[in-house]
Amino acid sequence: MFLSGKRALITGSTSGIGLAIARSLRAEGAEVVLSGFGDDAVIAALCEELGAIHVAADLSQRAGVEALMAGAGPVDILVNNAGMQHVAPVEEFPVEKWDTIIALNLTAAFDACRLAIPHMKAAGWGRIINTASAHSLTASPFKAAYVSAKHGLAGLTKTLALELATHNITANCISPGYVWTPLVENQIPDTMAARGLSREQVINDVLLQRQPTKKFVQPGDVGEMAVFLCRDAAANITGTNISMDGGWTAE
Repeated sequence: MFLSGKRALITGSTSGIGLAIARSLRAEGAEVVLSGFGDDAVIAALCEELGAIHVAADLSQRAGVEALMAGAGPVDILVNNAGMQHVAPVEEFPVEKWDTIIALNLTAAFDACRLAIPHMKAAGWGRIINTASAHSLTASPFKAAYVSAKHGLAGLTKTLALELATHNITANCISPGYVWTPLVENQIPDTMAARGLSREQVINDVLLQRQPTKKFVQPGDVGEMAVFLCRDAAANITGTNISMDGGWTAE
């Protein structure tokens, strides 16, 4: 287990992609710090499963990120995964939603990085992995805040890579397309009812419309990519934006 002795903090890790990344890193020996919302009993079970601690924090607020980093302690692997979405035309987009999405999807990553980097520099090793999105490389209508935040996250990642290049610290994005998570699965019945479509039509013609393989990315695949980026073999992979989108951004 090549990550024994390394501490990994994964934000938004009580479900979905973040939880899959936490499980993959733990399987390679990393000490895991979880952060996210959810049922207390479920979170307690996850902590027991992973031998992890959970630090609750509101990452849409700078004070929340600072509290998280203080509670997590020095981290060797930082995975900025927490995020949210809202869909509306620009002229109707609630300004408070814009502020929250930018704060959670972008500013929280900046704050976590600035607080994690001093330890990584002192240790002479570190890995920063940002969960971006196909929307860090392309756009969709009605997602102004999310697309802006994810493009910003990709830019932040490149800047980090250049600043940290001589410190044995890498910074990379993983940019999935649609990932098969409970959040996505739970959208299907409502979309079927709203649009009068079958389950298969919702999956292929709505959710996977822009994903040429017509296959969802699996959360575990994202987790395994995160593990690879932590390996010595990936020491010269930095500043990259790795697409896992079934060919979406190849068009």
